[in-house]
Amino acid sequence: MSLVRQDIEVLEDSPIVEVWRMGYGDPSVIGMFAGEPDVPTPDFICEAAADALKAGKTFYTPNRGIAPMRDAISAYLKSIYHVDIPEHRIALTPSGMSAVMLIAQATVKPGDNVVAITPSWPNIMRAMQICGAEAREVAMTPGNAGWSLDMDKVFASCDENTKVIYLASPGNPTGWMITPEEAERLLAFAREKGIAILSDEVYHRLVYDRPIAFSFLNIAKPNDPVFVVNSFSKAWAMTGWRLGWIVYPEGLKDSFEKLIQFNTSGAPEFLQHGAIAALSKGEEFTKFFTARCGEGRKLVNDRLARMPRVHNIPNEGSFYAMFSVDGVDDTLTFCKRAVVEAKIGMAPGISFGKGSERYIRLCYAKSQEMLTEAMDRLEAFVATYKE
Repeated sequence: MSLVRQDIEVLEDSPIVEVWRMGYGDPSVIGMFAGEPDVPTPDFICEAAADALKAGKTFYTPNRGIAPMRDAISAYLKSIYHVDIPEHRIALTPSGMSAVMLIAQATVKPGDNVVAITPSWPNIMRAMQICGAEAREVAMTPGNAGWSLDMDKVFASCDENTKVIYLASPGNPTGWMITPEEAERLLAFAREKGIAILSDEVYHRLVYDRPIAFSFLNIAKPNDPVFVVNSFSKAWAMTGWRLGWIVYPEGLKDSFEKLIQFNTSGAPEFLQHGAIAALSKGEEFTKFFTARCGEGRKLVNDRLARMPRVHNIPNEGSFYAMFSVDGVDDTLTFCKRAVVEAKIGMAPGISFGKGSERYIRLCYAKSQEMLTEAMDRLEAFVATYKE
């Protein structure tokens, strides 16, 4: 008899990780499978954490983060969205993934379902499944102008057991962004039905035609059923720090205090001082990093557009390209062979749910030199590839 629940034993591993494991640690592989830049965390962030470590900031912390950390998040949200989010509606979390799991634990139970707009990061649906909920996917449609969402399909997928609607804007892997009009319509539906919205806004700074992406914080009232998740990983090049945050509705502070207490009990204080520095002093770096990703975006889009057999879907935000290759239906095998034969790491579309099975994702948050070499290798690989 197994000591582990059967539904956990059969939980599918992420195909992204499956491919990543093949290339991790091999210096000859150009790794574009993970959502990670090739630049380390800026010195001013590292120094703030190191100074805190040297100062003995190594003790237990409040579950939702130290007060200066919560205040820094509140001030940052005020500076970019011009909204007042009090610190009691904010929780620092040990990673954005932890934030998602906490929300799943807070909102769903066996017999419930979650409607997810796909293609999307697969970990969201796995978190809901671990908590016993059914994941229902609503696929967006790719086109010459990017990805589009049929909101009526989202509504039709909901029933009396739907507890959460999940979306990422800007999206991973699509770069899709919800419009203010679509967001207003979705929020009105959620209010009427008593369904929570889980808005993944991790890529909020990685947009190329405006200063910042639209946020549900711009329209949600304090008591609205809206959870906004963010992370320090992307905009501040802090992937390995594993720090994120949640903004939750009014009145849920005690619930999240307890959930964090019984999951991780909070994040290390010295890391929080680095995160405070990121928010308070990181604007110059964030603008530089977004511009750098914009240059990578242009290079990759231009190269993909010239490759025979390749069809690239325009991306508005985040730092990914999504493309298909004529004659390629098995994207997992394609990506595995690319690691071995072409020494390039990419993520198979099968990872991201309905609507992306025939697509491949690559991360362009890399140097021009690295991306040029990667595109050269990809073009040569595609030219001779056969299933």
